[in-house]
Amino acid sequence: MSKLGSLGHRLYQGEVSFDFVGRRMLWYSLSALILLAALVGLGVNGLKLGIEFTGGSVYTVTKPGITTTEARTAADRIVEHSNPIVQAVGSDKVTIQISKDETKTTAQVTDELSKDLGVKADTINADLIGPSWGKEISKQALTGLIIFMILVTAYLAIAFEWRMAVSALVALLHDLVITVGVYALVGFEVTPGTVIGFLTILGYSLYDTVVVFDTVKENARGITKQNRLTYSEAANHALNQTLVRSINTTVLALLPVAALLFIGGGILGAGTLNDISLALFIGLAAGAYSSICVATPLLAQLKEEQPEMKALARRVAQRRAADAKAAAEKGGPTPGEDGEGPEDAVPAGVVGQRNQPVGRRGRGRPSGKRN
Repeated sequence: MSKLGSLGHRLYQGEVSFDFVGRRMLWYSLSALILLAALVGLGVNGLKLGIEFTGGSVYTVTKPGITTTEARTAADRIVEHSNPIVQAVGSDKVTIQISKDETKTTAQVTDELSKDLGVKADTINADLIGPSWGKEISKQALTGLIIFMILVTAYLAIAFEWRMAVSALVALLHDLVITVGVYALVGFEVTPGTVIGFLTILGYSLYDTVVVFDTVKENARGITKQNRLTYSEAANHALNQTLVRSINTTVLALLPVAALLFIGGGILGAGTLNDISLALFIGLAAGAYSSICVATPLLAQLKEEQPEMKALARRVAQRRAADAKAAAEKGGPTPGEDGEGPEDAVPAGVVGQRNQPVGRRGRGRPSGKRN
């Protein structure tokens, strides 16, 4: 068995435990710093909207052996009030996007490009794009996001409870703000592909969160009928049970997205891949983090405010105090010193390992065999 598989088995059985829920203030502080950086980037730099949202012209130049550097140099000499966006389309074709803020007409830009690049003017294809199309796409995306949030809230409230719905929505908004902020910080262009990426990461983030919540629900079934562990401890054990699975799922999902982003967009120069791949890459990473360090700790915090959970916490504390006192009077190890403290307690609904019976023969007893 691999080391990761062995660790996953030990986490599931409760032999090893990382206290994610108990350190929720650490995760909240870390998330606050990341969100603050994202909001500062969004406020200072803003989003670099693509031509589909702002309007402008796209010129397609076909020439054997043409490079993006050559086309960008020619475009920079033509434009006056904006930065042109040049992308390669195959080995002998480039597209040049020029904002609508430019005062030169389409014919003037076409003539100057033909002279600088050494091609005929009639071989340059010019397309005009108005901002109304981008506004319509933005409106539909916002409508889809609102409908998605409503349906998610209704589903989680019915299948689980409203506290889980609130925690999941907070995690979703957390991932969206971080992804949008990263786009503002790095200056990537926002295109319709970016919008698709934003909507896609919602599903990934929600999937991880629901898997953890389902395990929390199983571990917490009938939890108020015992006095060995609190709801937060049961939720933390659920996180540990699904931790390796969440890591494996996220890594496997990030690998092809990273190939699109770093190899396709960075090395091969296919800039159109950056639109959706960056949103997916940041969103997947943020979704895995939020499902473990934001959604579940927030859920546990909300649940611990219930009167029955407060009463359970008092009973658990009383039992542990009594166990510690009894152990001290007998001179034995106190709970926690022998590996059977609250961190290693098996939550309700989870079957732990059975203790093996002690052998009848002692070390000094004869085996019964004749010499």
